[in-house]
Amino acid sequence: MPKILVVDDEPGIREMLEIYLKREGYDVTCASNGEKALSCCNKTFYDVVIADIKMPKMDGMTLLHRVKELYPETVFIMITAFASFETAKESMKEDAYDYITKPFDVEEIKRKIDNSLEKKKQENLLPSSEHKDKESGCPVFFSMIGQSKQMKRIFELIPRAASSKSNVLITGESGTGKELVARAIHYNSPRKNNPFVIINCGGIPETLLESELFGYKKGAFTGATKDKQGFLEVANHGTLFLDEVGELPLSLQVKLLRMVQEKTFTPVGGTEEKKVDARIISATNKSLEKKVMEGSFREDLYYRLNVINILIPPLRDRKEDIPLIAQHFIDKYSQEMEKEVSEISSFAMDCLVNYQFPGNVRELENIIEKGVALSTTSIMLPESLELSNLKAGDQQTADRNSQPEFLIPSEGIALDNILSGYEKEYMEEALKMSKGSITNAAKLLGISFRSMRYRLEKLKVDEKRFEK
Repeated sequence: MPKILVVDDEPGIREMLEIYLKREGYDVTCASNGEKALSCCNKTFYDVVIADIKMPKMDGMTLLHRVKELYPETVFIMITAFASFETAKESMKEDAYDYITKPFDVEEIKRKIDNSLEKKKQENLLPSSEHKDKESGCPVFFSMIGQSKQMKRIFELIPRAASSKSNVLITGESGTGKELVARAIHYNSPRKNNPFVIINCGGIPETLLESELFGYKKGAFTGATKDKQGFLEVANHGTLFLDEVGELPLSLQVKLLRMVQEKTFTPVGGTEEKKVDARIISATNKSLEKKVMEGSFREDLYYRLNVINILIPPLRDRKEDIPLIAQHFIDKYSQEMEKEVSEISSFAMDCLVNYQFPGNVRELENIIEKGVALSTTSIMLPESLELSNLKAGDQQTADRNSQPEFLIPSEGIALDNILSGYEKEYMEEALKMSKGSITNAAKLLGISFRSMRYRLEKLKVDEKRFEK
C-alpha cells in the first residue's frame, strides 16, 4: 500500500485529502506544517509527499530540499494558490514531480499520484551519461541495458538526438521502454535543467485533455474559477513528452500542429496567443502511418513529429539481452526486498529466453520481481517464475494447443457470448499483470484508456480485485 504524506496548514484540505485518498486505498498521514512533516519523514519513508508551497515555520520548497536529502526517490507534488509560471517552474526545477493549484479536483491529485507511482516503478535512477554494467561491460543508458545490435544502435542514436533541436517520435510495443528513451534524450540535451513534462494522451479523458495540455482561462467552463497553466506552458524551455500520441483526437491535432509550427497556442477560453519554446518527443505503440491512411491522424502533424524516428524492438527479437536485463532486475529487487537472491538457474533462464514476452521488458520486470519475492534460495529456480507454467521450448506448442476448436453444432452458437468470454479473459489477465492498473492493462492490450474503461463496464469486470 503506497504511503502518502499530506502537508498543508489548512485543516479542511488535510481532512478532505485524507478521507479521499484512504478511500482510494492509500496509507495516508497528515502534517500541519513542514517541521512536523520532516519529523514524520525522519521516522518513515513515504512514496509521495503532497505539500503546500506556502506554510508557516517551514515552507514546501524547504521541505522538498530536506526530504530529498534523506530520500531522493520520494515523489513530491506541490500545492500552490499562486499559479504563476515562475512558481511552477521553480518547483519542477527543484525536483518536484508535479504541481497542482488551489482550488483543485481530488481526482486530479489521484491521477498525478498514480502517474508518479507508475513512473517511479519503471525508473531506476542512473546518471544521465552512459556507463557500463559492472558484470557484462555492456552500455547502460537510463536503466536500458543490452548488447544486441538493435540496442547498441539506440544507444548511439540517443546522444545524437539529444544534441539536435528536432522533434522525436519513439515507436515500439507497450513495455519496451519508450519513456526511458525520451528521458535519456532530454537529460542529455541542452534542455536538461528545464522541465521534462509528461502527458499521457490515452490516459486522460478527451473532455479534459485539451485543458490539461493548453491550460484554460478563468470562466472558460463550469469550475474554472481561475486561470490554470497547461502542461505545454510548464514545459517551456524544456521537453514535452506526448505518450500514446496516436490517441490524440483530430480536434486537438489541429491545435498541436499550430503550436509545433508557430510555437504559439491559445488556452481554452482565451483569446490571446502565448509563445512557447518546448521540444516535442512523442511515443506510440500504434502505426501512425496506418492512422494517417485511415484519416484518424493528420499527415502534416505526423511529418512534424516524426523528424527523428527511434524504433525500439520487442524483447522477443533481442533475446541476447534477456539474461542481462533479468540479472539487472534480480539485483534491484533483491536489494529492495533485502533478500539474498543473487542469480538465476540455467533452466530458469532457458524458460525466460524461450518465452515470447508479450509485455516486453515491463513484463520481464514483473516476472523477476515476483520471482525474487517467492524465492527461498539464493538461486532463482523455475518454480519461482510465473510464465503460464511453460517449460523452455514449449511456447510454440502451447500456443498451438491453446487455439480454440472452431466447431459449430447444428443448433448454432451465440457468437457474441463466446467472443465476450474471450475478451473478458484477456482483460482480466491484463489487469492481473498490471496489478489492477487500467492504464497499463490498456497498453498491454493495445487499446486506449477510454476503450478499456468502456469494456470493463460492459463486461462487468471489477479491476479493484486485481490490485495488490
